[in-house]
Amino acid sequence: MEHLALYRKYRPTNFDEVVGQEHITRALKNQIISGNVGHAYLFTGSRGVGKTSIARIFARAVNCQQGENGSPCGKCPTCIGLEKQNSLNIIEIDAASNNRVDDVRELREKVKFLPVDAKYKVYIIDEVHMLTDSAFNALLKTLEEPPAHVIFILATTEAHKLPATILSRCIRFDFRLVGLEALTKHLSNVLSAEGIEADDDALRLIAMAGEGSVRDTLSIADCIVAYSTGKITKESVQNVLGTTDEGLLLEYFDLLKDKNIGGILEFVAQIDAKGKNLSVFVKDMARHARNLLICKTCKNPNDVLGLASDTYEKMKTQADGFDEKSLISYMQSFGGAENELRYTLSPRLLLETLSLAVVSGADALEVKKN
Repeated sequence: MEHLALYRKYRPTNFDEVVGQEHITRALKNQIISGNVGHAYLFTGSRGVGKTSIARIFARAVNCQQGENGSPCGKCPTCIGLEKQNSLNIIEIDAASNNRVDDVRELREKVKFLPVDAKYKVYIIDEVHMLTDSAFNALLKTLEEPPAHVIFILATTEAHKLPATILSRCIRFDFRLVGLEALTKHLSNVLSAEGIEADDDALRLIAMAGEGSVRDTLSIADCIVAYSTGKITKESVQNVLGTTDEGLLLEYFDLLKDKNIGGILEFVAQIDAKGKNLSVFVKDMARHARNLLICKTCKNPNDVLGLASDTYEKMKTQADGFDEKSLISYMQSFGGAENELRYTLSPRLLLETLSLAVVSGADALEVKKN
């Protein structure tokens, strides 16, 4: 049996299943219920947050014969027909590979034809920012005054690249990155449905690695499931992702605080000997410095961090040993070194140099140049 990726298997089929975009799903449902549907929409936001999924749901919902509180019922003949990949009434166009003016002219000819056994034909143009200037100009008139049976949904990660003339013709919805708690809960539900057990810490690590993207989170989970035998643990997630255990980060920052040069060199040697990805490690150090800064400056730090209570207490204690200026400097230094470590021929030497520069208070970027 063919394996279906988790992000495809658990793609939402109605608005209620969408994760983390309630401000958009509510507005779209209200439009459908009231009958005040627009002719052109712009969905913009980071990758993997639900733009295309919501576009498909909306396309089915506006054509649904029954409707369930603004969502497609999934049972009527129209819904069943629109769920097929080759539906004549939901046309998905990848603007990255169909970006020429001739492609848009062909689209303009096709929009004249009425939908088949449905109220609307819905055109979903993905990565719309990839269209050429002449293609945008060709699309403009149709977008401004489309036939009554046509709805356009433009999806993009880079709305700033669209001409103002196109933006002004669309109802714009900005998609947010999904919060850590919502991602963790969704991941837990997906793995439970698959009959897979996972530690709470493991779920949280996978959700953090997804960085607000539902698709990325489930793709990472697919890798972890393939690697793990039995219950997914925090250790198995760290092995696959190469992320650093919080205990190691606490140990390293204690060495920084004490300005223990010998200890730092020994520490870097140990993690290098273990085959640790030093680029990932330095990214984790920047994140740890940021977490310490939050502990030191925010009124309710763990509302922001959402750490386990024992880890939070250790981090709060460690934060007391640093001043704000140093932590900001660590964030800048470690954050700026990630790409350097990824491409250097001697990552260990670069990390040692960076660490010693941070300890001495020197400008780490200047040290790297020298």
